[in-house]
Amino acid sequence: MMAVDQIDNMVHDNNGIITTRQVESIGISRPVFYKYIKDNGLDKISRGIYATKDAWLDESYILSLRCPLIIYSHEEALFLHGLSDREPLIHTVTVKTGYNPSHLYDDCKVYTIKKDLYEMGKTEIKDSFGNLLPVYNLERTICDVIRSRNNIEIHDFQNALRGYVRRKDKNTVQLMEYAKKLRVERLVRQYLEVLL
Repeated sequence: MMAVDQIDNMVHDNNGIITTRQVESIGISRPVFYKYIKDNGLDKISRGIYATKDAWLDESYILSLRCPLIIYSHEEALFLHGLSDREPLIHTVTVKTGYNPSHLYDDCKVYTIKKDLYEMGKTEIKDSFGNLLPVYNLERTICDVIRSRNNIEIHDFQNALRGYVRRKDKNTVQLMEYAKKLRVERLVRQYLEVLL
């Protein structure tokens, strides 16, 4: 398959958005890719990220491409998991301690976590545009929300906990494992006892 056809397929599969990193990962050189960009009139969205003129620009997806070490968490994760009906006004993300998030402060509320807890509960979820976003699973999200309860609106906090308890796909064993590692086991037990 020719390089142009491979790039065409990638652009189609990614809803009109492509990155230099994606193209290089399949062995296509930058000069070939830059020629493709010029020949096909792709717009530069951010450093190393390009889109077709008719692409719907998914802000969350572009942010995850721009900063591959972020994981959507807290309010954003609640929304992505259907535990909140309000899309957050500002993205909420978690990065591992040691990562410099200063370039994210305009776009995001940033939480940091120790490196050994950073990957715990990481998964991917499709957003409304059909793009896969890195996000913490339900149980990790509930633990994060309880840990940061003072930074989250009480209405959103209560709805999230009630919504989680009603979910058929909840995993309370995993929730308690995460709660223990994140040192909120006592608080999680208290909230579950009230709600269950």
